[in-house]
Amino acid sequence: MQALYALYEIISLLTNVLVMLIIIQFVIGLLFAFNVVNQSNDFLMAFYNSINRLLDPVLRPIRNIMPQTGALDFSPLVLIIVMQIVLIVLRSIIVSA
Repeated sequence: MQALYALYEIISLLTNVLVMLIIIQFVIGLLFAFNVVNQSNDFLMAFYNSINRLLDPVLRPIRNIMPQTGALDFSPLVLIIVMQIVLIVLRSIIVSA
């Protein structure tokens, strides 16, 4: 029982980190899109590219499955929803055990 709870806590922590990275990626993308921050800002561009490289392996399979929606990318939203569903299922398994 304790091992399942520890596993749940680890997965929950990783989920929270991924959600934060997705939100940071979204905010920086908006700042670039609306020219609040210039894309010639080397630090912010390097940070944004690093986040993209971290998230791309996770988001690419979702993008391949989803239909093309033009400029809007719903794959981060789908990832967040799927991760929350996994946490709910794991929590119910732990409680029932």
